[in-house]
Formats: sequence, C-alpha cells, structure tokens
Amino acid sequence: MTSLLSQLSALGIHPKKGLGQNFLVDPAHRAHIVAASELTPADTVLEVGPGAGVLTELIAAQAGRVIAVELDDRLIPFLRERFATQPHVTIVQGDILKLDIGALIGESANRKSQIANGVICNLQSAICNRYKVIANLPYYITSAAIRHLLEATPPPELLVLTVQREVAERMVAAPPEMSLLALGEQFYCTGQIVGRIPAGAFSPAPKVDSAVVRLARRAESPAGDVTAEAFFRVARAGFSQPRKQMRNSFAAGLDVPPAQAEAWLTAAGIAPQRRAETLTLAEWGALARAVGAATPPIEIGG
Repeated sequence: MTSLLSQLSALGIHPKKGLGQNFLVDPAHRAHIVAASELTPADTVLEVGPGAGVLTELIAAQAGRVIAVELDDRLIPFLRERFATQPHVTIVQGDILKLDIGALIGESANRKSQIANGVICNLQSAICNRYKVIANLPYYITSAAIRHLLEATPPPELLVLTVQREVAERMVAAPPEMSLLALGEQFYCTGQIVGRIPAGAFSPAPKVDSAVVRLARRAESPAGDVTAEAFFRVARAGFSQPRKQMRNSFAAGLDVPPAQAEAWLTAAGIAPQRRAETLTLAEWGALARAVGAATPPIEIGG
C-alpha cells in the first residue's frame, strides 16, 4: 500500500481533508471487511468510495460484478487504468448521494452475461438483481448516505460499512439509548459491529477509531403494517426535543396539545413519562398506528 500511495503522490494526488479521505492501509482489516460481506461469484457489489482501489481489488477477486463509485475525479483515471483488465469492474465518478442507485444496478442487471473469476453469470437472473454494498463512509455524509442506500429501489440485501466507532455504536444501540440514527437503520435492517479499526490503520490517520458495521436487510418490517413514511414522521416528532418526556416532546413535534399527545401515547400502550430513547421499534410502530387512526387524520410535518 505504501508504494501505491507513493504512486498517487507522484501523480500529484494526495488525500483531501475536505472529502474525508483516509485510505485503509492495514491489509488485515481490509480482508476482514470483505470476509464480513460473504461474497460469491453471483454477487453484484456497489462499493462507495474505492479510493486507491485496494479494497476494490479484494472485492473483485470474489464478486461477479463490482460497481465502484468515487467522488474524487482525480482518482478516476488511476482506478480505470488499474482495473482495465477486469471487465467486471466498473468505475463511476459521482456523488453517491446524487446518483440513482437503482439505475446503476439496473445497468449491471441488464447485461446479458459476463465472465467473472471463470464463472459465467447470467445477470438477467433474479439472484443477480440483488446486490450488496461495501463502503468506507466519511463522517460528514454517513447518515445521509446510509439513508439513501437503505431507501434505494431496489434496496441492498447487505451493507458492510466502515464508519466512526461512535457512530457505529449509535447505529446498533438498543433502548434506553435509541436515536433517530438507530431507528433509521434498524427499521430496515438487523445490525451488528463486526470489527473495530484503530485510527493508525488509515493513512492519513483520523482523530478517532472506526468500526465495521454489518447491516442485513430484514425480511419483514418490525413495525408491522406501518409504512416507513408514517413511522419516521412519528419518530422525528418524538425526538424533536431529546431527553424530554414523550408527552411534551411528541406534542411539540406534532404541534398539538400535550393532552392529545398523551392520549395517543396511552392508546399505544406507552407511558407519557417515557423518553424517546427508551422506546422500541415495535412501540414506535404502535404509536404511528395510533396517530394514523386519528379522526380526522392529522398532518404531521417533517
């Protein structure tokens, strides 16, 4: 990796602090990330932020198709040259937050066939319409990027994400330490931290340690028949005034009298004195159901 960084330096390419670029130079941690992804030749992988392409190389050795999205246009010629002999690897220059993920995956799925690692993969088959995400996300886009990925159509079946350790711990938190970030991930996925990466494993070294989170798509919603829109509108209202009793924070978030908020909480089986961070996913679903049953229906902002 040192020689690779030297090559980039010789080309005048240095990590940009403004883009949150920290290249993972420790090969053991790169291997662990790929192992957590459980790749097969039938897999399509969307990699976000390939950087110098060292993790891409490992992914390409196991997956049938790799779509690597890199924001930094300085790295695109380098990456395309590096993977020029691997036709199953596509390098895309762009901002993942602005790209249509479904279109990217669709372009892959519409290919009639290709050879990857000696295996012929019919990309029109149902299995090849599924995909996994591997990403090393800069802190400043972490929440937005995860939401964009989870709400994509079609959604990924698995995400293996390298994020700041504190963010990873918040993502997999349980009551009484829930947050909107935790709800956002856990509504769609089951998650676990599968590795911790010290700051020294990156170049340049960030100020904090990182962790690898594995998010597996749920087969069924933990909130039953409640839609994602209804669920998150209610959750945002509940977290509008963190650390306050739900009776007050929920009323403020919905702009209704506290007595009305208390009635909905009671109908959902939630004590009005509870705080938002103590509620389970099922309880948020019950609360969204109670609000949805209001007559006339209430318009919830956010």
